[in-house]
Amino acid sequence: MTTQLTSDFTQNQQLMDQIFHPQLSYDLMVRSFTIAERPACFYLIDGLHKDDILEKIMDSFFTITPADMPSTAQAFSRLMIPYGETDLIKDSDELTTSLLSGVPILIIDGYAQAIAIDFRTYPARSIEEPSKEKVLRGSKDGFVETIVFNTALIRRRIRSPQLVMEITSAGKSSHTDIVLSYMRNRTDPQFLENIRKRLAEISVDALTMNCESLAEALCPHHWINPFPKYKYTERPDTAAAAILEGSIVLLVDNSPSAIILPTTLFELTEEANDYYLPPVTGTYLRLSRLAVNITALILTPTWLLFLRYPQWLPDALSFVIVKDEIHIPVLLQLLILEFAIDGMKLAAMNTPEMLSTPLSVIAGIVLGDFASKSGWFNPETMLYMAFVAIANYAQASYELGYALKFMRIILLISTGAFGIYGYLGGILLCAAAVAGNKTLSGTGYLYPLIPFHGKELLRRLFRVSLTNTEHQ
Repeated sequence: MTTQLTSDFTQNQQLMDQIFHPQLSYDLMVRSFTIAERPACFYLIDGLHKDDILEKIMDSFFTITPADMPSTAQAFSRLMIPYGETDLIKDSDELTTSLLSGVPILIIDGYAQAIAIDFRTYPARSIEEPSKEKVLRGSKDGFVETIVFNTALIRRRIRSPQLVMEITSAGKSSHTDIVLSYMRNRTDPQFLENIRKRLAEISVDALTMNCESLAEALCPHHWINPFPKYKYTERPDTAAAAILEGSIVLLVDNSPSAIILPTTLFELTEEANDYYLPPVTGTYLRLSRLAVNITALILTPTWLLFLRYPQWLPDALSFVIVKDEIHIPVLLQLLILEFAIDGMKLAAMNTPEMLSTPLSVIAGIVLGDFASKSGWFNPETMLYMAFVAIANYAQASYELGYALKFMRIILLISTGAFGIYGYLGGILLCAAAVAGNKTLSGTGYLYPLIPFHGKELLRRLFRVSLTNTEHQ
């Protein structure tokens, strides 16, 4: 229930104590003192404010005389507080959100409003290059878990008054800050209003998993299709480039990742290295990445199909037929290795860094040599699955890699069960999953291929000089 503050200091203090229970929480600090012979009190969260600024503010308060004391809280905040941003709060719910966000709250006898003085600070790690999105050349900074730092990294790159940073929050308990970053003169107003509406309608207790919780709340009923609707990045230069192209970037407090909206399949396959290298090299990398992803999807199902119909193979490719004795069906071998690779990934993520190299050596020996000699797997199966495992790291989108993996498993099972008809049916299912997916803006997931836009398609496939893509 929302309660309004009054001009009675004792009632306001009782209300604050009733809401926050400072006697139970050791990190909730309460500092009582007097300002010009009036009772006053500071409420702060320990560790979320700057002690040196608090000391300077307190020193300035002790110099105020009763004759200098303003009659209103608004005048006091404007004339008597030398540091920090100030805001006046009368509503208890707003006061609760501000204090628990780290903003110190000052209440003074005679004022029916609390004064929020923003000199907070958050514990933060140093800004460093994301491990998943490294580049050979270019910026070596990356987003961190503090949203103010992340907005500053984007502001540093886009020095335009058209850049807007709207802030909102979601989560009944967490009140997690969310920032919408966009260029006012380049973003589709209708799409922007749609995102605002979706954010306002989010009804969750907390965004416990940060960006992923927000993504699922924005699009709650589209979990069957594995192809991602969002592009995540931890690079501020990638986020800034997307904003300049007219996209919306969502930043979530406590998360080092940004969400880029809307996102098509072609945008998911782009990387920062494409732009930090010359156009010819960037084009080669982009087309190679696209070819590797397609090959990783159809390589093992196609090989399985030719094993079932060896008469379709030309003589030049007859060497792909397994010559050794097959103890376990090839389909089962491929499926076992698909899950074994994921098991190795999980083991690598949970292995201490000092033990990761020995684990890799042991896994390579066991799966690369002994597994083949034991008769469990044929060498050809190991070879093709090794290519597929490496190809999964050819693009930065973790979500896209697993979407291709799920489609490949469906292709393998349908090909093994129904032969050529299962193979063609699996290909059609994959095409339908991609073509049927929609971005949050409602445009086609395969744009600019479907619907066709020739100039934009060439720009997505071939990296042109950046001087030719300048916005007016």
